[in-house]
Amino acid sequence: MNHNKCLNCNNETENNYCSHCGQKTSTHRFSLQHFLAHDLVHGVFHLDKGFLFTVKELFTRPGHSIREYVQGKRVTHFNAFTAIIFVLTITLVINGATKVKSNEIYNQEQLSEYSKLLRDYYKLIILSGIPFYALGSYFIFKKTKQNYTENLVLNTYLTIGILILGLIFPMITVFYTNTEVLYYLKVITPVLTIFYIFWFYYEYFSAFGYRKISLVIRIILITVYIMLFNGAVNTLANKIGVFLQH
Repeated sequence: MNHNKCLNCNNETENNYCSHCGQKTSTHRFSLQHFLAHDLVHGVFHLDKGFLFTVKELFTRPGHSIREYVQGKRVTHFNAFTAIIFVLTITLVINGATKVKSNEIYNQEQLSEYSKLLRDYYKLIILSGIPFYALGSYFIFKKTKQNYTENLVLNTYLTIGILILGLIFPMITVFYTNTEVLYYLKVITPVLTIFYIFWFYYEYFSAFGYRKISLVIRIILITVYIMLFNGAVNTLANKIGVFLQH
């Protein structure tokens, strides 16, 4: 139904959206059918244009699309911070469904302590790395004049892509339990992650006037920085897990 006044802010409206608060002028009564068919799908997943569009862009033209987003082309993208929480939740669900324990694959006695800490504080551990990624890219690519917050946003989307890649191996372990084979397949995630980081940054910063050799060197630096940082976090988390266990 169309209304002369917005039901949200009570301002006069003429078109399909309120010019004051942005709410649709067409509203409906809640019903179970409409909730299941529209509100749940649209509100949680934004399947029509938001989340799936962002995932597609992250794996077809990751750097280019996120640069466009940072520079103002934002209507079609899913919000970065909402998206990463959603992906983290999916990751926890899939990890909970795996039939093989991590220490059976990685053959490390103390890995169980790290796994416990990761399970309890997974979101905090992952999210805490993004500000440090942003700090690294801010200084390494300072010539681009991207401010720290813009680096924070682009690295949040980078992390979303990395997390989605990280789902491949756990999904394999949901259906396949041969630990001898899985021991060799575990390299899938780190190899794909290194390739993805390089691809993402190369596309993103290729539009800022760097010579190709200079750009490649900087991308190698930021990739090594991220991998070293993640390694340090994993080591620290493992030590904390062992300490808490005792």
